[in-house]
Amino acid sequence: MVDKSQIGDYTTDDMYFIVDSLEEIFTRRTFEDSTPYEVLVRTILSQRTRDENTDKATENLFSVYHTMEEVADAPVEEIAKLVKQAGFYNVKAARIKEVSNILLEEYEGIVPDTIDELIKLPGVGRKTANCVLVFGFQKDAIPVDVHVHRISNRLGLVHTKEPEETEQVLRQILPQDLWLPLNDLMVQFGQNICKPINPQHDECPFTEYCLEYLEGIE
Repeated sequence: MVDKSQIGDYTTDDMYFIVDSLEEIFTRRTFEDSTPYEVLVRTILSQRTRDENTDKATENLFSVYHTMEEVADAPVEEIAKLVKQAGFYNVKAARIKEVSNILLEEYEGIVPDTIDELIKLPGVGRKTANCVLVFGFQKDAIPVDVHVHRISNRLGLVHTKEPEETEQVLRQILPQDLWLPLNDLMVQFGQNICKPINPQHDECPFTEYCLEYLEGIE
């Protein structure tokens, strides 16, 4: 249930302006050539690491083990070696193998396409599940990671303390056709301009909205 105090003072036009402005700065990344399973594995690998490390670890894994069945049968030690670049590789390797076996045994080798089923998988929270829906199935969803949570609060779109709260508020206030592009554009914005520390205000097109910037010039 969304509390009215968690909703910022924004119009629909403001929200379109933000997404349109981000699309002028960044090229939205897609994973159209990836299966939902590959997206799921990539998202598990992406936890607490940088995109370039995730990309390399994912490429390494699927260059050796090409299918869900092969990953499920692979020794966890071999998976760990391949995904080492992603960090926390022993934990992630065990999780990927476990999830692969569950998908084969309980879902006939098919990645579910609903958030309720996805979050039943070990290690799959709402952010991971929403990423699979967006990038694996091109379904409308709003993955909220640290970047989306931070930026949404900085711009005053939401007033929330936890990413799960941010997701719920954004689902209520954002037009649904903005859900798909939002995560990737905000992630790139957060990595390059709206950084956690020392955000690049001189490059930001949203200083008139940014609470941190406005507080700094008062």
